[in-house]
Amino acid sequence: MRYRRLGSSELEVSEISLGSWLTYAGGVGKEAAVACTEAAFAAGINFFDTANVYGRGAAEEAWGEILSRHPRDSYILATKVWGQMSDESSDRGLSAAQIAKQIDGSLRRLQTDYVDLYQAHRFDPDVPIEETIEGFQRVVQEGKARYLGFSEWTPEQIEAAIAIGGEELFVSSQPQYSMLWRAPEAEVFPLCSAHGISQIVWSPLAQGVLTGKYRPGQPPPADSRASSDAMGFAMGDLLGERTLAAVAALEPIASGVGLSMAEMALAWVLRRSEVASAIVGASRPEQVHANAAASGVELDAQTLAAIDAALAEVMVTGQRLAPLARAGVKHR
Repeated sequence: MRYRRLGSSELEVSEISLGSWLTYAGGVGKEAAVACTEAAFAAGINFFDTANVYGRGAAEEAWGEILSRHPRDSYILATKVWGQMSDESSDRGLSAAQIAKQIDGSLRRLQTDYVDLYQAHRFDPDVPIEETIEGFQRVVQEGKARYLGFSEWTPEQIEAAIAIGGEELFVSSQPQYSMLWRAPEAEVFPLCSAHGISQIVWSPLAQGVLTGKYRPGQPPPADSRASSDAMGFAMGDLLGERTLAAVAALEPIASGVGLSMAEMALAWVLRRSEVASAIVGASRPEQVHANAAASGVELDAQTLAAIDAALAEVMVTGQRLAPLARAGVKHR
């Protein structure tokens, strides 16, 4: 396993990290969660990413129990805040009060005194950005988090935050990024790089599609995410016939360079120096080890060109933003 510096922080994170969205939030049982987490340690993974909203605390509770068996300085722990945490409409967002409330809840569930990285899960357009920044800075001042990051913010939102909090405010950005979803390359990557902010990318395997497990014209495997009511909702149009046919064309490219589809997909995102780590999910230990094998793999120019040609008609490039992400910045 290779490690990379996370932005301007002192953290050295594993190139492959383990996430808990849709899995340890209820998608897999306790035994599987334990086995996958222990497999991560065995593979040299030291970076674990979760969020308070995953299972409304269930994922944090699972890892709180599992990770507490390991010395606290043997792993780097990240969580997030923003999502709806109860049926009360006010129990969400990035107000100073919510940040203060939710960090304490996360620490209690994670059974730790601090997280290494505390992230804004999304941007909150209903709260003055000054209040959000002050709330996050207070978490660091109180020793409850070492560093701060954000997920899926627009360039405008990033620049506004830095103008208020300074160059050292954030050390990480967490965007969706894969062979199929390349949108962050256009603006977010260069902007963050200019300010010393690293990328921690989620869904680098496009919800498993880039592993080749889903075949055009065939139903999803019975044990796959797409076949699960609990997890299949997140697949969206990734299972479209055009996309699956294009992904199938990647198989001879991967085999030609002696890689699995997953290894090639992960190596592809890690080819960018802006990327500190690629977050993967797992429901079985062997998946953890298979993904960890991508660390250190380098793809040559010919392979990269072949990938681009195969996915030319289905990959998303340019800045594509959801309505929430397009929201403007509210000031006091």
